[in-house]
Amino acid sequence: MNLSERLNDDMKQAMRSQDKFKLTTIRMMRASVKNLEIDLKRPLDDNEVLDILSREIKIRKDSLQEFKKAGRDDLVTGLAAEIEIISQYLPEQLTEEEIQEIVRQTIQELGASSKAEMGKVMSALMPKTKGRADGKLVNQYVQQFLR
Repeated sequence: MNLSERLNDDMKQAMRSQDKFKLTTIRMMRASVKNLEIDLKRPLDDNEVLDILSREIKIRKDSLQEFKKAGRDDLVTGLAAEIEIISQYLPEQLTEEEIQEIVRQTIQELGASSKAEMGKVMSALMPKTKGRADGKLVNQYVQQFLR
């Protein structure tokens, strides 16, 4: 079962169980997927759906930080719950140690030694960590190891 089918099935289950919050969150994700399908005029594969879900989580995490700064606890709890629901569709996240190891290995494979080669390292790293690690965190470790 691909991710789009899983979203549809989970949406139906949320309707049956009358879980309005989960239903709304899944509908928002499905709308994002559907909009891109309409733009591309074809169904999306799992990697493209993963990109959309990762982007949705990133948007919500950024908003979460802003709402925390503003003291909007009412919005923080809702966003945190949305992030948790969306995260169920992503592959298991890498630990910081696993990310560091992947970064070290990639830098060694490429023979990179300076920040000038950061783009080359990041382009090799992103397919390895796609959907499994936050890009900002990966970027921080690359900068740290290329000093």
